[in-house]
Amino acid sequence: MSPAPQHLVIMGVSGSGKTTISTLLSEHLGWIAAEADEFHSEANIAKMASGTPLTDEDRWPWLDSIRNWMDTQAENGRSTIVTCSALKRAYRDVLASASGQLHFVHLNGDAEVLRERMKTRSGHFMPASLLPSQINTLEPLSEDEPGIVIDILHSPAEIAADILDRLDLPAN
Repeated sequence: MSPAPQHLVIMGVSGSGKTTISTLLSEHLGWIAAEADEFHSEANIAKMASGTPLTDEDRWPWLDSIRNWMDTQAENGRSTIVTCSALKRAYRDVLASASGQLHFVHLNGDAEVLRERMKTRSGHFMPASLLPSQINTLEPLSEDEPGIVIDILHSPAEIAADILDRLDLPAN
């Protein structure tokens, strides 16, 4: 019997390295990966690109679509990795209701490090000006939530290895 599908939600504010870590983990585990940004409506993307933070009302349909995607993958026996800011407990509760076993991986770091990273990246709609609102919105993982917190000051390879080790995840 094959193990139940698992989901890793790589979470944190913008600039924390979610995409980089997700890519490394997907390559190592052979799990399908998705960027939560791909699930945003055009209206949400335009709002963020203009420097306006999203409201909870903007986020609920987005979170539902991510959870529904994880459900579909689990129904087909596939484990997943999703990058998602998952800033509030209520948002994580929506994601945690997906079928299968879910773990949050919170990539955590200093605001100045995050700001510098955001200044040097290209091709992303999220402006660095929204970082303070994300940091202010972020609710740390609670002890009763399934997940771990990882410091972003290590290399991506070290971070990925730490995640695999701490969650006891096998290679593909």
